[in-house]
Amino acid sequence: MKRLLSGNEAVAQGAMEAGVRLAAAYPGTPSTEILETLSKFPGAYAQWSPNEKVAFEVGMGASMAGARALVCMKHVGVNVASDPLMTFSYTGVNGGLVVVSADDPEMHSSQNEQDNRHYARFAKIPLFEPSNSQEARDFLLEAYQVSEAFDTPVLLRLTTRISHSKTIVECGEWVRPKVKGFKKDIAKYVMMPLYAIRRHHFVEERLERLREYAETTPSNRIEIRSKSVGIITASISYQYVREVLPDASVLKLGMSWPLPLKKIRQFAHSVGQLIVVEELDPFLETELRAAGIDCVGKQHVSLEGELNPERLQMAMVKAGILPEVTFDGPPAADVLPRPPVLCAGCPHRTVFYALQKLKANVLGDIGCYTLAALPPLKSLHSCICMGASIGTAIGVDLVGGSQEPVVAVIGDSTFLHSGLTGVMDAVYNRSNLTIIILDNRATAMTGGQNHPGTGLTLMGEPTHQADIPAIVRALGVEHVVELDTVNYERALATITEAVNRPAPSVLITSEPCRLFPEKRRGEPYRIDLEICNGCAVCLKIGCPALFASEQATPKGLHKAEIDAAECAGCDLCAQLCPVDAISVGIPEEVA
Repeated sequence: MKRLLSGNEAVAQGAMEAGVRLAAAYPGTPSTEILETLSKFPGAYAQWSPNEKVAFEVGMGASMAGARALVCMKHVGVNVASDPLMTFSYTGVNGGLVVVSADDPEMHSSQNEQDNRHYARFAKIPLFEPSNSQEARDFLLEAYQVSEAFDTPVLLRLTTRISHSKTIVECGEWVRPKVKGFKKDIAKYVMMPLYAIRRHHFVEERLERLREYAETTPSNRIEIRSKSVGIITASISYQYVREVLPDASVLKLGMSWPLPLKKIRQFAHSVGQLIVVEELDPFLETELRAAGIDCVGKQHVSLEGELNPERLQMAMVKAGILPEVTFDGPPAADVLPRPPVLCAGCPHRTVFYALQKLKANVLGDIGCYTLAALPPLKSLHSCICMGASIGTAIGVDLVGGSQEPVVAVIGDSTFLHSGLTGVMDAVYNRSNLTIIILDNRATAMTGGQNHPGTGLTLMGEPTHQADIPAIVRALGVEHVVELDTVNYERALATITEAVNRPAPSVLITSEPCRLFPEKRRGEPYRIDLEICNGCAVCLKIGCPALFASEQATPKGLHKAEIDAAECAGCDLCAQLCPVDAISVGIPEEVA
């Protein structure tokens, strides 16, 4: 049966065909749809875990119990899961375990562009890189075979273009999961030094056997065409090479670690000039040069951002492979810039406007609220990684150097992911920190997924709802207050009181997201242009429903207007208007 699937959907399909018994993940773009798709299949089991480390450990336990398991995360999530990953490479598996790392070149929705191929080399485990949806399905099936045949976890690396683009996939039948059962094996699974040193020897011996396998797997193939130029490539880069250099010979690596050096040398000897085309780091190029294989790559192909046909064509012109030509693809669309902003009616807007008024040093975290760093709010001053807001704010507070209040801002899903230990540190080390937990009842930035604080599982089943205020109190915080984001003056007073306290304070919002689980709208507001004096106070909150009017005051100040179709009816602008020009109601010309 043929189906049109995205790479993420194809991974979910492959998991069902491979007989995966359990899948665990923490949602993160571009990987999220894998488990969302899998959870909808009859008979599948998939779960959101509080963070990627726990997700990996759940998958690891399922593997140890003799079931095939799938663990999925975006590239930075592998950093969180790397502790158990490194040691599980030593222990090996019982049931096959595949870890999907969805990398994000160009940083479409991420804080860095790290290249997770290095994790395969670091952990000494095999790496597969599909170049389309069919291979995403096929390579996942092969990855489980390799995992069990070589007693190893396997890394399957996607990129944003593979995860989200759709191609035709030849699908097979779903397989009923099998569970062999947990087998007690202390020497294999208890990684104290006595046993771990023996497993290290196993890992090195396994890597040699995997190198031999890489030489024979059809996932690594040579395509001979013109022999003047040979390209070594993998993943989505292969598609760009075929488009830009259709006559070039290609060695396509589907299993790109460990490298099939014999096959690579054979290919290198058969062509004139050898070029490595890969996104981000010179991972392949460095290994080839270390092996004494003469090649070029990053001196022509950029280290930064995604490749695409136009960028590759320019690189090949630079390399002297192609003549100086203009890109013959469709012209770039001439569109107005659309910078991201907090949604109309977002409950976070009140908090950040208040923090701006207090001139606070605001240490932020991963989530929608990161957008408060952009104009006109500009009231979030750091964003590093999941859970970092509280720890960095503690450091800023402890060393002093500023009279401005220090505030950590973190979302509900992120707090449950990795914020608890930061709160514990603030209490233990007696920080004067103010922590604001923006609890909007969703993992909103990745599409509104459930988490332990929502009361629903990924499968839509009711479950225990984590009580964030009770958790914070249990960690030792005495001043725990609900922060009202509906009333601006009350919110400002609550934050002001907290930042002036000599002990840790935690403020928790309770307004749900305006978009998830359903879009929430109140009656839209309007601006009376006869009253508006052009002060632009309302425009400073950065609401996308507000815009500068063409109508001006006698002093030449532009008045403001509200797009009734965009307005969510939150009334923050009405609360701030100094002349009471904003009220509920749709103008007659709009009604």
